[in-house]
Amino acid sequence: MRTGAAAGHVGYYHEAICYDSDEHLLAVVLPFLRGGLAAGEPTVVGLGARNADLVRRALPAGSGVTFLPGGDVYARPTAAIRSYRKLLAGYVAEGAAQIRIVGELPVAAFGATWDWWARYESAINHAYDDFPLWSMCAYDTRAAPAHVLADVARTHPRVAGPDGSHRPTGDYTEPTAYLSENRPMLLDPVQRAAPLVELTDPSPAVARAAVQAADRGQLPTEDVEDLMVAVSEVVTNALRHGRRPARLRLWSGPDRIVATVHDEGVGPKDPFAGLLPAGDGSAGGLGLWISHQSCNHVATHRDTDGFTVRLTAGNPHFPA
Repeated sequence: MRTGAAAGHVGYYHEAICYDSDEHLLAVVLPFLRGGLAAGEPTVVGLGARNADLVRRALPAGSGVTFLPGGDVYARPTAAIRSYRKLLAGYVAEGAAQIRIVGELPVAAFGATWDWWARYESAINHAYDDFPLWSMCAYDTRAAPAHVLADVARTHPRVAGPDGSHRPTGDYTEPTAYLSENRPMLLDPVQRAAPLVELTDPSPAVARAAVQAADRGQLPTEDVEDLMVAVSEVVTNALRHGRRPARLRLWSGPDRIVATVHDEGVGPKDPFAGLLPAGDGSAGGLGLWISHQSCNHVATHRDTDGFTVRLTAGNPHFPA
């Protein structure tokens, strides 16, 4: 039987904590964790180092709360989904009727890579809905920009307050609608220069060779090889499922390599493409999912000219 605010709820009970002080955060998190412990539910903290230590010091020694290495969990959206689904499945196999988790994204996610983390926050409403999960995602309003907080309200059905309230955000948008929206793609600074390479309808082998040639030794070999795989997959998608011409462009910066693949089609029909494995035979879905595993950032954009995928290997962070 499920307990607390999620009692009687079926599937994923997803909440945000929009806090403005340590006291505010603790006022929400501590009752949430203590309630889980009292009910004998798996109770997990996936906060960053500072906030995890804050919570740990506020709990009695040997409380029974599980603390995850937050930085490792949130390396990439697909890695986070895969890691949490494995964790949740393990708890359910052990008989858990409800699992409680409080987590937070690193502050770096609020910058240039926020687009795929916003998509993650939306997609997990679907990806975790087959588990009896009650989770709270913490956002520090002193650090998160206004556009991030606006997306938080749209991707979380509820917000938990320090007074014990659990209120609808009022702006929640269902994942299939949210993930289908066309969003502008922030221009990476390296894209202000002319591309090193611009190819039309390249074969996957030619695309891989172009990525290898763009490497100036600024990245580890495995990062370059991962980008080669990702570019090959996305070029294959564009040639098979898009509308030609398919154009590959490459830029090489001091700490990253950036590739864009553009075709004149409308892109994948599956709104979850990239974040979840394509289990329904969706055209191109597997290639996008592989690219999300391989790259440090993947951005997508639809406009009247077609569909663009941007792949970044190396440091994906730049002033937004």
